[in-house]
Amino acid sequence: MKALGVLTLVVALVQPSFPLVSTVKGATLPARIGRLRFLLTAHCLLQSGQAMPSTQNQKPSKVPAVLVDINRASVEDFEKLPGIGPKLARQIVAYRQKHGPFRRVEDLMAIKGIGVRRWKKLRPLIKVGGDGESRVDSR
Repeated sequence: MKALGVLTLVVALVQPSFPLVSTVKGATLPARIGRLRFLLTAHCLLQSGQAMPSTQNQKPSKVPAVLVDINRASVEDFEKLPGIGPKLARQIVAYRQKHGPFRRVEDLMAIKGIGVRRWKKLRPLIKVGGDGESRVDSR
């Protein structure tokens, strides 16, 4: 395999029309060699199937497919958000029941356990009211 790589590099350096060379034209010789090594390694890995990500041991994604309306979401809906576990999800729902609906998504920071850092991670995934679907897809 290594000999084939070296041969391919030599051919690529001598024969600029070689298919992999089209992406490295115009570079210095050491840069071309480095890029060709990278391309050859990637090509070999793809051919052998080693570079393909395995999905067998991956956990299902907890990221919702749609924005979660924090005034309508259930405990289970909140648990699907990153960084929200069962306890914090129950706290959010309990706070909403006690104090009424949230007016802004920033109001979540009033709940113990949701600071600025966690809120910034949640912000792109949540909303308050509005049109559209408010429940998350269960995957």
